Amino acid sequence: MRRRRSRQQAGNDTSVYVMGAIRQKQKWHQRENEEEKETYQQIDVEKYFRPSRRSILNHRLFDYHFFNPYNGKTYNEISLPPSFLDTPENAILHYFSILREAENLTEQFIGGCGTVGWAKTRFPIAYNFFTKDYKQKMPYTTYLASFEGIGHTNLIKLYKLPYQKADQPIRFFIELETINGTATGVSAFQYHYGTISIQKEDGLYKIDNLDLIGEDFLCAAYHGWRQKAEDVVDIEYGGWCKLIKKRLPTKKEDYVKFIDIIGTDGNNYRFVFVQLTNDTDVLVSQLIKRKQRSTWEETKIDPTKCVENKES
Repeated sequence: MRRRRSRQQAGNDTSVYVMGAIRQKQKWHQRENEEEKETYQQIDVEKYFRPSRRSILNHRLFDYHFFNPYNGKTYNEISLPPSFLDTPENAILHYFSILREAENLTEQFIGGCGTVGWAKTRFPIAYNFFTKDYKQKMPYTTYLASFEGIGHTNLIKLYKLPYQKADQPIRFFIELETINGTATGVSAFQYHYGTISIQKEDGLYKIDNLDLIGEDFLCAAYHGWRQKAEDVVDIEYGGWCKLIKKRLPTKKEDYVKFIDIIGTDGNNYRFVFVQLTNDTDVLVSQLIKRKQRSTWEETKIDPTKCVENKES
């Protein structure tokens, strides 16, 4: 995928955009010890090379009659049907359904055997799923450029993050599978994951932020324990932070893992992971049930701080 750096400033920092989202850097810790190496040697690395076979979620169908009124119009001349934005889930599914066959292949990154999808006609429509604030952050020219090299987009995972604060935007985990043009002219699959935030604006649910991280299919296969949820919890929150009194059996619902621990501080903790197409488990939510309380709430524990405090 061609990377293009925007001239727009996000805060005090120049952001890099991809597929209408703010590209985030993949975190990778260099710390490794003998215990971690031993854990890695027991991993079946073959699973990390295999791509997704999941059914797509962005299958809302639109025939040419739907698109006719939008032909030749710029994004600021387009109004979306309110029914597309009546719930957070509907907004996401309609957005990615419209983008599904949008393409922005270039002379440098090409693929296919002639015409691909619906060219750029769908991008002005999709842009209107954004809130006014997100449009300010990402102008339309930047949005369109962020899709350069992409010929097809599939939404393959969608998960609403649990126990969010009521006064904050509603956040979902997503995973995208795209077919991209390449410099050799042979199209190739790429995968990204991240979060999408939905905010209510003028009575309708719209996209207020998108963050995506690219997946690597050679990282987990050759580098250790951080790809498995149970090892992450045991090593980072147990070994580094000394937080685990007892880890309960993992519960799994489709591609989501729930790992509960009884903490040494008397609180209960829940770590929620999503399993990616490259078979890596990604931590998407940390929850705490405090002593004498019966409900979960969001928390944030940075295990690297435990190591820093130990070494200082």
